[in-house]
Amino acid sequence: MNNQSCLCAILRTDPVRWHLLGVVAALGLPDCWIGAGFVRNAVWDHLHQQPAAPPGGDVDVIWYDRTCPEAEQDRTIEARLQTLEPSIHWSVKNQARMHHRNGDAPYTCTSDAMRYWPETATAVAARRGEADMCEIAAPLGLDDLFGLTLRPTAHFHAERRPMYEERIKSKGWLENWPLLRHADA
Repeated sequence: MNNQSCLCAILRTDPVRWHLLGVVAALGLPDCWIGAGFVRNAVWDHLHQQPAAPPGGDVDVIWYDRTCPEAEQDRTIEARLQTLEPSIHWSVKNQARMHHRNGDAPYTCTSDAMRYWPETATAVAARRGEADMCEIAAPLGLDDLFGLTLRPTAHFHAERRPMYEERIKSKGWLENWPLLRHADA
């Protein structure tokens, strides 16, 4: 089984994550995915042979609509999701505006925006598509995620490197998933 098929199987067999993917899909937002720790942590739990932990922290919903860049729209979507699933802390971000906050060139879609995230293993997202299919967006690939490799993206190699290092420490990844290793790159 390749990494993409394995990831889909991990998400599909996790009743909480699969349900949440369905809740978000039902909103019908353009180029919409759940990414970051929602996907990453599920894979790391699986590879550490730990029971699937419910999504902790924020559930990051990313979408892309250049015609609707106002942050207020994200808050409206968060409120709607909070009504549908009040036990989840939702974080919704239209990637069409996030380049302003991050000091990057404009992103062209959600996959393009994920290339600018701090770690390669985090730059992964999933969604439920037509016919209840699992779709994966992984613009930097899945090798680091499944290889338990911590590696900064190209945008976090130089001046943003301290932010990458701080994330690893503050999130306690090495304590929670001791098989993780740092890449030499």
